[in-house]
Amino acid sequence: MNVLTTVSTNILARLDALATVSESHDGLTRRYLTTQHRQANDLVGEWMASAGMSVHQDAVGNIIGRYEGQDAGAPALIIGSHLDTVVMAGKYDGMLGVVTAIACVNSLYERGIRLPFAIEVVGFADEEGIRFQSTYLGSRAIAGTFNQNLLDARDVDGISMADALRTFGLNPDRIGEAAHASEDVVGYLEIHIEQGPVLESEEQSVGVVTAIAGATRLTVAVQGVAGHAGTVPMGHRQDALLAASECALAVEDVAQKRVNVVGTVGRMTVEPGAANVVPGLVTFTIDLRADVDDKRRDALAELNERIQEIAARRSVEISAQTVHEAPSVGCAPWIVKQIEAAVEAQVGRIVRLPSGAGHDAAAMSDLTDVGMIFVRCGGGVSHNPDETITEEDASAGARLLLNVIENFKPEA
Repeated sequence: MNVLTTVSTNILARLDALATVSESHDGLTRRYLTTQHRQANDLVGEWMASAGMSVHQDAVGNIIGRYEGQDAGAPALIIGSHLDTVVMAGKYDGMLGVVTAIACVNSLYERGIRLPFAIEVVGFADEEGIRFQSTYLGSRAIAGTFNQNLLDARDVDGISMADALRTFGLNPDRIGEAAHASEDVVGYLEIHIEQGPVLESEEQSVGVVTAIAGATRLTVAVQGVAGHAGTVPMGHRQDALLAASECALAVEDVAQKRVNVVGTVGRMTVEPGAANVVPGLVTFTIDLRADVDDKRRDALAELNERIQEIAARRSVEISAQTVHEAPSVGCAPWIVKQIEAAVEAQVGRIVRLPSGAGHDAAAMSDLTDVGMIFVRCGGGVSHNPDETITEEDASAGARLLLNVIENFKPEA
């Protein structure tokens, strides 16, 4: 059975099966260290075993299948993505990468092909960070960068991560054993839905990821003076909402005039929030992302100047606190080159694009060089039950990944 047939008969059906493993009945929700996490690992483990892999669950809850190379114990090409979801998720984010990787290994197994390196397929335990508000738990454990202090983090029910691990049957004291040595890994690949509209607009089924964007998230407070909506003349107002609105437009302008920079004001709170009161205090968030850190820092510097100018002109006070910062991660040029060669052979035209979203590849870059493939998704919709891909695009992604695997040349 070739990969194209495997795609049409297995990949989408398996994604449908995984989508039934959910905490809620009206949408897909699967959090870390829940009953549903165990069920998903068990199901994926069965598929890994049927594809000729030895299977184990590590100390952080990742499910791992290993397909030996020509020599037992050879360094491995790791291919993975995550099995956890956001609340009310789609069924392709993360899971497509795991199921597609299994299909590719299954093709090698059925044809009796062993490569100069082993392959490890990983279903990462927690990429989204929904339960304990910390992302990349599974991939950080494998990369050897897991923060042990997170074991004290608690979910909304007050359960600590350490206790949740014990209830799951894992020993938090052994998480360090999940770490791989760099000499035992030849690289990392991840295939993922794009979660954006670029491939659809380019009429291409697959794309080559160049980088995973770095991000800065700010919480901004605008302090004005509340006043009566009928008695304070327009020229005398210190309206916090109008100042905040100008700031939001500045975020848009600063991002729009730069390539591969995006800015979002995603939440805004107005006080006192009455129809007949001039707003006195507004808090809002800024999420700024770029494929290159220097571009992000440059955009932040300009934005800060714009915000201070708005504050002075409108006689308000504006303060900002950085609540999250993550550097950008470049995909390794030598892996990108191999993916591009496979794309060119398969579809002829190469579409290169950065990822504005985070992925396990970002954490895995601390262990080894990484590369990513994007697969087109309908309307660019993701983190949503309406997330869709076509069978043809799933097949294209699988054939591309298999081509890369079979022709993969580890860097000397």
